[in-house]
Amino acid sequence: MLSEEAKAKLKPLVALESALISHGLPHPESVETTQAMEEIVREEGAILVTIGIIGGEPKIGLSLEELQRLAEGQSVHKVSLQDLPAAVALGWDGGTTVSSTLYLAHKAGIRVLATGGIGGVHRGQGDISADLCALARIPLVVVSSGAKAILDLPATLEWLESAGVPVIGYATDEFPAFYSRSSGLPLEQRVDTPQEVAGIARARDELGLSTAILVTVPVPEEDGVSTSLVEEALAKALEMAKEQGVRGGALTPFLLGQLNELTQGVTLRANIALLKNNARVAAAVARALAK
Repeated sequence: MLSEEAKAKLKPLVALESALISHGLPHPESVETTQAMEEIVREEGAILVTIGIIGGEPKIGLSLEELQRLAEGQSVHKVSLQDLPAAVALGWDGGTTVSSTLYLAHKAGIRVLATGGIGGVHRGQGDISADLCALARIPLVVVSSGAKAILDLPATLEWLESAGVPVIGYATDEFPAFYSRSSGLPLEQRVDTPQEVAGIARARDELGLSTAILVTVPVPEEDGVSTSLVEEALAKALEMAKEQGVRGGALTPFLLGQLNELTQGVTLRANIALLKNNARVAAAVARALAK
């Protein structure tokens, strides 16, 4: 008879990026949300594996102590794919973004990644997140609620389509707008079950294609935020960022924090709700892929 440890090793795995812990959500919500996602994934018959950098070592699965270290540390870096060599060589503690998590998860043999929203094309700047480039060449299934609402969503969707990344609506015909269920941007591909996602992933592999598959899941209806409220708060946050000279990798966490304050916590609640929902969908997809 298999031991409980051996049974656990046979369960499908779902990767989680840790930049949401170190830079995306405030403490203690960051650790609490991760623990809640772990429980949700476990209930769905899979295991959540949070990926991060601890003392220069890439860790595939973080303990509670390590989660708290990333959430509370004073010199925790936001580690994108281009930062990985420095993070390892210089002994950083780091929260991995979608791009670096994709790489490390793929190297570890994990096939599904759950996140809140991917990076994309920034508004008015033309800056392109490393997440997009990683999605174009690392063949995981990525479950998210579209791209973060602070980004240029039409340009992000166009970039993904040009790069050959399948963008699939999960029980939706539109590209979700992160905090909001609707963006007005139609999608050509829709699925309604995890088995359909698994079938598309298997077909991609059989065809020898190497892009990720981006499965976009709207925020639960009861937790969605109106687009007008998000856009009004975002306009103010962008102006504050401009006045304070915030740019580069610091821009996204700054804007997310300001949105939380300007909406009195409404966007934070939506973010937490969509993360939990995406974890559930990702676990179901991982289980379907394992069959």
